[in-house]
Amino acid sequence: MSHDGRPNPDRAAIDGLIAAGRLDEALAALQAGPNAAETRPMQADLLKRLGRLDEALALRVAQVEARPASSVSEHNLAALLGDMRRYAEAEAAVRRAFAKGGNAPETWLVMARALAGQERHDDAEQAYRQAVARRPAYAEALRELAQLIWMRTADAALALSPVREELDRTPGDSGLRRLMALLMEYMGSTPREVLSALVEGGARDAGIDLAAASAALSFDLDLALQYAEAAVAGAPGHPVVVLKLAEIRLARGELDHVAALLAQTVRAADDQNWLSLQATYERLAGVTGGARLNDYDAFVQGAMIDTPEGWSDLTAYLKDLAVALRRLHTLKTHPVGQSLRHGTQTPVDLRSSDDPAIRAFFVAIDGPIKGYIARLGAGDDPLRRRNTGAYRLSGCWSVQLAPNGYHAPHVHPEGWLSSACYIDLPAAVDAGGREGWIGFGAPPFDCAAPTPPEHFEKPEPGKLVLFPSYMWHGTVPFTGQQTRLTIAFDVVPA
Repeated sequence: MSHDGRPNPDRAAIDGLIAAGRLDEALAALQAGPNAAETRPMQADLLKRLGRLDEALALRVAQVEARPASSVSEHNLAALLGDMRRYAEAEAAVRRAFAKGGNAPETWLVMARALAGQERHDDAEQAYRQAVARRPAYAEALRELAQLIWMRTADAALALSPVREELDRTPGDSGLRRLMALLMEYMGSTPREVLSALVEGGARDAGIDLAAASAALSFDLDLALQYAEAAVAGAPGHPVVVLKLAEIRLARGELDHVAALLAQTVRAADDQNWLSLQATYERLAGVTGGARLNDYDAFVQGAMIDTPEGWSDLTAYLKDLAVALRRLHTLKTHPVGQSLRHGTQTPVDLRSSDDPAIRAFFVAIDGPIKGYIARLGAGDDPLRRRNTGAYRLSGCWSVQLAPNGYHAPHVHPEGWLSSACYIDLPAAVDAGGREGWIGFGAPPFDCAAPTPPEHFEKPEPGKLVLFPSYMWHGTVPFTGQQTRLTIAFDVVPA
């Protein structure tokens, strides 16, 4: 009981609401509790997850004011400012945390991200190294450090060296072995090499087995199934582990097993990864009629963006936008864990840019997004039932593919709608053969029956293609000497 006789919020009940995805209810319960001030950190975390960042920021500022000597409060404020892309302010808050005695590896990681967000890459690299120095085998910091080195140099050996050094010290650390395998995968190693890095010379656990199953999926389905079943045994019922097992069953053509996994696995109704798998199952099982997840005619829509105020026509605007975007493509190669190969991605969210042409982009896309949402309407399928009629963006970035570049088939787990907006295109797009086109419906793994793309959209300068985030999509590699410049973003209901 509280001091005034009212019951305190039941933490177990709050945790249950959060686990069920009922974040609004959990937040309301905390705000109504008699000790609401004491639960401000948890409230701020929930507000952040709900996308209500300004409200979360007000709570973080209040915490700093209430505890002016606390380095932890400054750290939490800095982390949120970084999430809000207010990188200079995040850096200032970290420096205040340092001045108040904070020196935790997590605080150095926040500093590194704030510096990277300001494209101060040398300083960011040093801050990442400070985080690792304070916590050897700090996998999160090591991943970002290795990725930064890789994107700046395209030198796999140099990028992997910080992780190798930590593995030499702690060869039994399964988290570091998984990290090494992940980095190797995106830095040009073969799946067999990745598998060897995972399973040779160390103990196995569910995480190792899961990663091994993923690596083996491309060359040995029997071996992949063995690792997946071992991962399930080590982490029974875990949705991510069962998802990999279902992928392998699909690849093997074992549709009865897939149907059972789809029916039995407990997961969020809007889990984009599971929806992508269900769509592939529908395709292989020959499901027709009803509301198909991959209804390309209904769900894939292309429209030209609007010409923003200040430009005479769309061509003039796209020319200025291309110049502004190319100034941001200063790195040498692709990031880790993303779909693109042979190209670069802007490391900073475009929503933080002050460039007039980039700022105008968000005005130019508003009409097409609202038009898509209006045409989509309401319904019981997984896409329409989330339609509130309003939206907000969740991430926005630019990709510049080099010749022979492409996006591997992928989905966007954090999105509702995803996009591709074409800014400047190579001549190969118009040469026939669908070079540089976006294709839908092909999963990133081979199946027992052929599953090539079922639908294509031809890129055009100024065209915005919107589609469900659960829909497999990738691009056809293109030839020639020119690059392919795009902007992409995710949309979530507001």
